[in-house]
Amino acid sequence: MVLFFLIMAFAIGLAVPLQSAVNNALRASLHSGSGLAALVSFAVGTLALLGASALAGQPFASLAGLPRVPWWQWLGGFLGAFFVFGTTLLAPRIGLAAMVSLIVAGQVCSSLAFDHFGWLGLPVRGLSWVRLAGTALILAGAVLVNFGDRWLGAWQNR
Repeated sequence: MVLFFLIMAFAIGLAVPLQSAVNNALRASLHSGSGLAALVSFAVGTLALLGASALAGQPFASLAGLPRVPWWQWLGGFLGAFFVFGTTLLAPRIGLAAMVSLIVAGQVCSSLAFDHFGWLGLPVRGLSWVRLAGTALILAGAVLVNFGDRWLGAWQNR
C-alpha cells in the first residue's frame, strides 16, 4: 500500500505542470486574467469533489459542523486558491520548469519544518543529515533550472 501512495504522490507531481498549462490555456480562452481562470478551475474542482464525495458515501450531514471548526482550518481553501491563481499567473511568465522547481523547493523546505516540529498535529519526523542533504540537492536543482543556462553562457563567453 505504501508503494501505491508513493506512486500517487509522484503522479500528483506530474500533474502540477499539466494543471498550470491547462489553467493558462483556460485563461487565454476566456480572454481574462488569472483570477477568473482560477475561479473556473475551482468551480470544476468543487463539482468533481462533490461527485467523488457522493460516490464514496461520505456523510454530507457532517458539514453541519463547519461553524465549529477553528478559523485557521479555513485557510486550506485560501491556500489552494493562491496555488492555482499563482501557477496560472506564473506559468506563462517564468515557464513551467522554473515555476515547478521553485514550488517543489519551497514545499520541501516547509515540509521539513512541519515534519520536524509536528505542526498542526502532524506526526513528528526528525531531521537527519540525509534529509538535509536531499533538500540541499533540491535547492541546488532549483537554482540550476532557473539560472544555470545564464551562468553557463556567461562562463562560456569569458
